[in-house]
Amino acid sequence: MSGVSWETIDEAPRPGAPGAPALPDEVIRTDIAIIGSGMGGGTMAYALKDSGAKILIIERGHRLPAEPQNSDLDEVYLKGRYKNADTWYNGRTGAPFKPGVYYWVGGNTKVYGACLPRFRASDFEETRHHDGTSPAWPFSYADLEPYYTRAERLYQVRGQIGEDPTEPVHSEAYPYPALDHEPAIQALADSLRRQGLHPFRMANGLDADTPAKRALCATSDGAPSEAGLKSDAEKIAINPALDAGVELLTDTQITRLIPGPDGRTIAAALAERNGQIIRIEADKFILAAGAVNSAALLLRSATQEHPRGLANSSGLVGRNYMVHNSTFFLGINPFKVNRTLWQKTLGLNDWYEAGPTNRYPLGNLQMLGKLRASMLKMARSWAPNPILKAMSDRSVDIYLTTEDLPSTTNGISVVDGKIHVWWEPNNLEPHKELVRRVSRAVRKAGYPVIFIERMGIETNSHQCGTAVAGHDPQTSVLTPECRTHDLDNLWIVDSSFFPSSAALNPALTIAANALRVADILLAEGKTSGRAHEPATTTPAG
Repeated sequence: MSGVSWETIDEAPRPGAPGAPALPDEVIRTDIAIIGSGMGGGTMAYALKDSGAKILIIERGHRLPAEPQNSDLDEVYLKGRYKNADTWYNGRTGAPFKPGVYYWVGGNTKVYGACLPRFRASDFEETRHHDGTSPAWPFSYADLEPYYTRAERLYQVRGQIGEDPTEPVHSEAYPYPALDHEPAIQALADSLRRQGLHPFRMANGLDADTPAKRALCATSDGAPSEAGLKSDAEKIAINPALDAGVELLTDTQITRLIPGPDGRTIAAALAERNGQIIRIEADKFILAAGAVNSAALLLRSATQEHPRGLANSSGLVGRNYMVHNSTFFLGINPFKVNRTLWQKTLGLNDWYEAGPTNRYPLGNLQMLGKLRASMLKMARSWAPNPILKAMSDRSVDIYLTTEDLPSTTNGISVVDGKIHVWWEPNNLEPHKELVRRVSRAVRKAGYPVIFIERMGIETNSHQCGTAVAGHDPQTSVLTPECRTHDLDNLWIVDSSFFPSSAALNPALTIAANALRVADILLAEGKTSGRAHEPATTTPAG
């Protein structure tokens, strides 16, 4: 956008000043306010549900209905039935786009593919890449490992230790056996193995161990699961938390955080719900709105005392945005129909770390859910449906990801109330090499026709890094425990805290970290209140 600098943010008036937010219509008081109900917020609510504290989850969306349209590809992909995010803007061009984020109870997990791998141990260490260095995390894989184990039990992960040479140490086996490949994917795995590679069965949170169940969830990658077979945050974490006395406020968007007079705490959050303004007061605030929206909320909460936004003495809120270099990859055999129902069972990490044949890490291969003509139509609206159907009927569909590196020139800003994403991909040469190597392997496996499309700024379901955790307040936004350096009662437990993006799906790492942070709060006595008492609601004034 011409004339707009990256640093531009909304400057908020002081309370009581002209243009300040109107007086609230309602005041809600609770012990712990959790903003966002996705993987981070939902898991946090579950972990704290028996703490004795009054806990309120605030979600800007509502419950996604289980309905036949969940599995209707035209409704999901062509009509965008469940897309409910606001418009974001490309910071460099000003072009609007619809981001890959969803505002439902359960957040993005309502439509995710339930791929739940652990990050590799090396992902927590300083790692040299083609375009620079991926920094070490302020805690190690060993520190997070017990929480990975707990998260796998909670989210009913299916997997198998010992198949992937890069799999880090597990203190326990996966709680459920890995999903087996269907015939076409087994044949692909066999070919890759004959080529000297090490395909493995990908860790997955989908109850799809029979053909009947696979038929029910065949369209669940990128769409809701009408049959409820997916381990999403609503089903796994939110509902049990509500049964234990946690409260949920839906259709409620937090618009700003209000700092207390001491300058070291958040006193309240202001929200809009059904045309009314609600003031939510709490002892502890846990932010889990997603890496972009969490950072945007801190920026929107700027005051004259904090003109760059709250928790932003480092100037790093919103910066270091990462989203992976990713490519959709189709290998087509014109003479063979792929009848696979649930395709997301295979992974390959042979080039994930630097090794004898690759000086730098290249990334991960995993399968997409089986693509259909309606999905391809989104990207190629001009193509005739019969051609798209012929392609998708005969394809194996792959998702390739390479780590992108943190950069302070990549990030988000808020301009005139609107979110702008500033993202220039980096570390692209390793991604191109990954595509080349996978192309050779897939052709050898019997799929001579290759189509690829690299994902752009709108494909941001793996977003992270906008409020990085670290030891030094000058170079990080959060402590290693994910509390903000600047504010003593504010924690962030979505992927904002990631110092690096790794090259794998972030969901399980978000869940494991939320369990870790919850344990820290419980151990430090940072919860309070009386068990199962509801949040107190009073009219304002």
